[in-house]
Amino acid sequence: MLPFISSAFAQDASGGSAASAQIMQFLPLVLIFVVFYFLMIRPQQQQQKTLKAQIAAVKRGDRVLTAGGIVGVVQKVRDANNELEVEIAPNVRVTVARDTLSMVLTPQVPAAANDSK
Repeated sequence: MLPFISSAFAQDASGGSAASAQIMQFLPLVLIFVVFYFLMIRPQQQQQKTLKAQIAAVKRGDRVLTAGGIVGVVQKVRDANNELEVEIAPNVRVTVARDTLSMVLTPQVPAAANDSK
């Protein structure tokens, strides 16, 4: 009768728990997801958060890049309707929605650098 015993039954009869075996199978998948989250998803979320804060803090004189690839200098901020007036060439101004900005090009000067004159 021993030759007819299945190998699955023989492995289970050795004392191994089926629940722990299933957990051990899914552990690598969970580990891959955790590494993927910390290496790719979380940094991208932080970058989007800082970009959103920079776009919300745009003021007159900042150089900006639109989603269409236009680089210009902000001349007027209209907070009521979420628009900016951007000068893209001398005496050429266009109205741009704030949501279409893809980058703020003006480097932010730290407060400590201003104090050390």
